[in-house]
Amino acid sequence: MALVLTEEQQILQKTAQEFIAANAPLTQLRKLRDSNDDLGFSRELWKEMAQLGWVGLAEEEAYGGSGLGAAELGILFEECGRTLAATPMLSTAVLGAGCIRLGGSSEIKSEILPAVALGDKLLALAMDEGPRFSPYSIETTATKAEDGYTVSGRKAFVLDGHTADHIVVVARSSGASGDREGLTLLLVDRAAPGLKIQRTTMIDTRNAAIVKLAEVSVPASRVLGEVGHGADILDLVIETGTACLCAEMLGAMSYSFDTTVSYLKTREQFGVKIGSFQGLKHRAAHMFAELELARSVSLEVLRAIDENGNDVPTLVSVAKARCSDAANLLSREMLQMHGGIGMTDEADIGFFLKRAQVTEQTLGNGDYHRDRFASLQGY
Repeated sequence: MALVLTEEQQILQKTAQEFIAANAPLTQLRKLRDSNDDLGFSRELWKEMAQLGWVGLAEEEAYGGSGLGAAELGILFEECGRTLAATPMLSTAVLGAGCIRLGGSSEIKSEILPAVALGDKLLALAMDEGPRFSPYSIETTATKAEDGYTVSGRKAFVLDGHTADHIVVVARSSGASGDREGLTLLLVDRAAPGLKIQRTTMIDTRNAAIVKLAEVSVPASRVLGEVGHGADILDLVIETGTACLCAEMLGAMSYSFDTTVSYLKTREQFGVKIGSFQGLKHRAAHMFAELELARSVSLEVLRAIDENGNDVPTLVSVAKARCSDAANLLSREMLQMHGGIGMTDEADIGFFLKRAQVTEQTLGNGDYHRDRFASLQGY
């Protein structure tokens, strides 16, 4: 497949690059951190992104979307990654909306997806329960009741959970923790009795939440997909979400590389530019090689998703493992080659280093995906 952008995608990239650079620079993230903002992102910026059609980019036109694909989403995520733009794009437009798009009834889709595309509703996916990503290790229970299901359990690391109007909860209706079968997706309203949400802030100042459900009643009409077969939807949503996250990591890595090279060309020691030192040239070349490898596999997996390729799961794990390792390397090399100034809060370097640590763990780290890749290959 061609790993180049079409003319329409180039226009989207240019528009996104200009808009995000002007309206969501890194100074905005710093301001959100310093003010301990209640939301953790700008509601005004989110509405503007929705008006540009970006929030509903992958939704069907019938529900207010543009009907585009993962490749276009990846363009937006990459540009957001360059400035670490704080938005609920992953939690709402990809994970939450993805579950509704694939498993929601026509009534649920008509109720929620147009409002999401307009920027009026926010979503979240409550999946993880332990300290590490393990999508089938679910102990939250969905017990059959007369008019639906009663859900009880605890979820951790729910991205943007404290701002969500609706939360897609992954619960177990049968089987044991670790089983792929027996999972059910349920759409829970924020105001549901028995639902408690506690905001937490990660090291990169982004949002996550702990969600507790104490016998929360969910009508049968709010089940997404088939009861006990929620993994069929969950797997597809995670694949797309992971690919988009890789695109965001690619954007952050591009900033790290460009900033480091620029510094090497201007910083002087012993009367010469430090970029002339052979040891630093080698390290910069290594950064470039890792960045380009990550770029190639990130573009490939996004296009494979749009083409419904049989190798999507394998490519997703290759991309996430590759991008996790590269993001870790580039952010640390940026810090190392900037020297002492890189350790100060005045420099922006620390934001990228911390973001790399969080995105590496989100939706499975490199070790998880290397193990998954080996399993998919029959080892």
